[in-house]
Amino acid sequence: MRKTLLTKELKATLLAASFMAAIVTTATTLANGCGTADEIFDCQSVCTRYHDCYDSGYDVDACRQRCRTASENNPSVRQDADQCEACIGDKSCLSATFNCGASCSTIVP
Repeated sequence: MRKTLLTKELKATLLAASFMAAIVTTATTLANGCGTADEIFDCQSVCTRYHDCYDSGYDVDACRQRCRTASENNPSVRQDADQCEACIGDKSCLSATFNCGASCSTIVP
């Protein structure tokens, strides 16, 4: 009987440890995934805005991919994309040009 009780306790402990490991793994994955989704949104928003305001022939997909790759390799590009998106917000194209050029220049021409 003692051996059975010990086996049940061991199984319960292993089950609890596995459950906690799954929670930590999921939380870490979601945290990293949100950053990536945020970067994708920032890049998409900035590149689309450039297309809409300045160059209707501008390749938004290529811009977004360049921006994503650069932001994955360089935290300052990620920060610029965040700042650019926040700056352009609902500004007119002209206002965005004069007010947001510095933060947007690393993302779009």
